Amino acid sequence: MTIVLSEPGIDGLIGVVDALRAWQDDRTPLQLHPGDLGWAWALGAERLAAAVRTWSDDGRIIAVGYLDAPDVLRLTTAPDVRQDETLARQLLADLNDPKRGVLPPGKVGLELPNGALLREPLLEAGWNPDEPWTPLRHDLSEPVKDSGLRIEVAGPKTAGTRTAVHRSAFGSPRFTEEIWHVLAAGPVYADARCLIGYDDQDNAVAAVTIWSAGPGRPGLLEPMGVHADHRGHGHGTAICLAAASTLREMGASSALVATPSSNTAAVATYRAAGYEPSPERLDVSRPA
Repeated sequence: MTIVLSEPGIDGLIGVVDALRAWQDDRTPLQLHPGDLGWAWALGAERLAAAVRTWSDDGRIIAVGYLDAPDVLRLTTAPDVRQDETLARQLLADLNDPKRGVLPPGKVGLELPNGALLREPLLEAGWNPDEPWTPLRHDLSEPVKDSGLRIEVAGPKTAGTRTAVHRSAFGSPRFTEEIWHVLAAGPVYADARCLIGYDDQDNAVAAVTIWSAGPGRPGLLEPMGVHADHRGHGHGTAICLAAASTLREMGASSALVATPSSNTAAVATYRAAGYEPSPERLDVSRPA
């Protein structure tokens, strides 16, 4: 195995998304999903391309890393090489050497799926277990119960409503209507939907973006939020039901989501909507 580390550039992003799509399987633990890159596309293809790293063997992408922040890498591999020692050694060397252009010196964080061989060499090299996350999965083999909300698929005319719910839910001004249009123009969004949930007074109370990886594969919720003025009424559970139902209509085998385990309210919301927790996943970090 001869492994080549590279940056895909804008022209290579679709190939990266296709690789991630092919790796999604209900038999594997939650991992970096095409929807994660689709959501990041809202910041523009050039910025996203600069944050992606690939490892390839004989032209085949076998690992993908996405810098969710300059010092936080979300990493996954093709399932068939997740236990490959050569790949694990190469990844360890590249992650620990700032000159390789993956992670900077000093303290950094890393997300990787459960079952990856790389975790053990990292801990042996002085990395530490870090924040625990709870992955959850809603099986879509059977119909999903009704959410109780009126659900609308956001489009150009309702993008302002979709983004207003998000800004209120997360207390962040960054997701503007203009950014939504960049998101929706991205190629990954062809397999996505933004859903807005309205209560019986026709208030927009919750919203979620769902990402399909193709028929028969797990879909992803990223992100989901409830308007700050309408919390405490079960709207989070309702919009998660709507997300699962829509993904089922799109052919997904399951609906996936992950949240920090410390966010017990979020875990409870997802569980109330029928999402079953999987084994907890620990991030790892390298001390300064």
